[in-house]
Amino acid sequence: MLDTRSPDQLAQGPVTQEVPPKRRATAETMASRQREISVSEFFTKNRHLLGFDNPAKALLTTVKEAVDNSLDACEEAGILPDLLVEITEVQPAASANQPSRFRVVVEDNGPGIVKPQIPKIFAKLLYGSKFHRLKQSRGQQGIGISAAGLYGQLTTGKPVVITSKTGKGRPAFKIDLRIDTKRNQPDVVKDETTEWDKEHGTRVEIELVAAYRGGRTGVQEYLEQTVVANPHLALTWVSPRGERFEFPRVTSELPREAQEIKPHPHGVELGMLQMMMQDSGTKTVKQVLVDDFSRVSPAVAQQVCEMAKVSPRMAAEKIHGEDLDRLHKALGEVKVLAPPATAVVPIGEQLLIEGLKRRFPRADFYASTTRPPKVYRGNPFVVEAALAYGGDLPLDEPAEIMRLANRVPLQYQPKACAISESVYQTNWRNYEMQQPKGSLPVAPLAIVVHLASVWVPFTSEAKEAVAHYDELLEEMTLALKECGRKLAAHVRAHKNAQREQMRRSLFEKYIPEVAKALSAILGVPKEKAEKPFYATLPNFVLMTDDGDGKAPSLPPPADSEPPPSGDDGPEATKGARAKAKKGGKAAAAKKAPPPAVTAKGTGKKAKQLSLLE
Repeated sequence: MLDTRSPDQLAQGPVTQEVPPKRRATAETMASRQREISVSEFFTKNRHLLGFDNPAKALLTTVKEAVDNSLDACEEAGILPDLLVEITEVQPAASANQPSRFRVVVEDNGPGIVKPQIPKIFAKLLYGSKFHRLKQSRGQQGIGISAAGLYGQLTTGKPVVITSKTGKGRPAFKIDLRIDTKRNQPDVVKDETTEWDKEHGTRVEIELVAAYRGGRTGVQEYLEQTVVANPHLALTWVSPRGERFEFPRVTSELPREAQEIKPHPHGVELGMLQMMMQDSGTKTVKQVLVDDFSRVSPAVAQQVCEMAKVSPRMAAEKIHGEDLDRLHKALGEVKVLAPPATAVVPIGEQLLIEGLKRRFPRADFYASTTRPPKVYRGNPFVVEAALAYGGDLPLDEPAEIMRLANRVPLQYQPKACAISESVYQTNWRNYEMQQPKGSLPVAPLAIVVHLASVWVPFTSEAKEAVAHYDELLEEMTLALKECGRKLAAHVRAHKNAQREQMRRSLFEKYIPEVAKALSAILGVPKEKAEKPFYATLPNFVLMTDDGDGKAPSLPPPADSEPPPSGDDGPEATKGARAKAKKGGKAAAAKKAPPPAVTAKGTGKKAKQLSLLE
């Protein structure tokens, strides 16, 4: 066969004939393998997304989810929470590198759960009452506690055991549950009525393979931080080692109940607006804006419709396309009030300090601040900050940071969290602290930052870190700076007091020596020679507080009154000093004897003697 290729093509060598690949599957066979994936199946294979990626973290996440649910239920029912958290080692680890088997028990005194709802709450993922409500709560997605039960089922094969009672005189139900992961449905293994001495409450028991560790990411650290964030909580904690810790509540005042609010027009997205219009039924556009949005009055709704060139009487379900785009744009541009802050419940400045005192009872100084409510993406939020300084906190270690979101401690992924970033961005050197560049301050310091919001922007479903929104970072930084100014005032006052104390000690050291010398020279008793020195000492040294609430007292001469001192700090001391000085002059003018006169007149020695009398 004649080769018709060009010389350049001939130089490239012989042509290799391409063989088409063999088809592996047809469209029909591929279609036969496709099926719906349940959310339980998805999280079974991707449990790391929920915080179950290692045995130690799995144990913490299980306790955290159960405690959060108990606190939410108690507060919503208006009950002061009384919790028991107990972890028991059921089967020790086979070796040092292997996890153990634990039973986690979390018991509360909440309102209990009605029997038909127990299987759905504890054995069905994405089922709950908090996802669709715009109000502050610890739980959000309806995944946590059922995911913990799913993890226990995967690692031990044991069902979740739930005991619940809704009131005095009513029966208590004990139900064993499994999760059907293919259908994301609960499977009731055992259902019985039991005796329980509590009037009302819920008890959750989950057996799982896990590892118990201490330190910053341990269960005990989480519980201690939970106590700081919830001063109204009474907690009993029993560790796997058999140690029992009691944390009594420090206030009997429940947090104010968070009020549910509607979406704010400045935070709604186009798809959400379209869905709200489609689900409106027979309402007009104006009616939807007034009824389904926060802070939109009839006048504001009329203004929005005019800006969007949409008839306010138009049926809401018929709006689409360019009309919908203009309406969404007008909602973002119209001037409306910020959403009400009733949906957010901060801890409060005084209770934050009380919580810190539970954790750091020996600190020398406490400070806290609560910022005014702000908005991000239409969601109201409040930032709080507090700090404890001095005492038995370590001197040469970086400051301890406690990150809280809706009163829940965050212990993992600190570097990825906006709260940590706000601490790093604050220049603590301005507040008398040492701080290496780009690091935490090195001082005996503990810092708390709390974000309260109707929707906390977590970076993942595991709720371990807060996303870096500019509005959040700005408020966190301002709160920390406000606390820093209070801290700097305390540190400077303490340094001034130390400096005055050193000056005072020098005077006190040499007054007896000088008085002894004057006594020998002038021939007067030593006590009389000391008297004017002690009387005038407050004019040269600030009589600061010694830490026991009283001004330090100087050793006066035996036959004289002690110098005046105040109990109310430097200002009172200055006033007492001025008063004593004025009174001293008057007394001297009234009682001072005439100068001593010798046979030769008024001599130098006689003048010196008269000054010492």
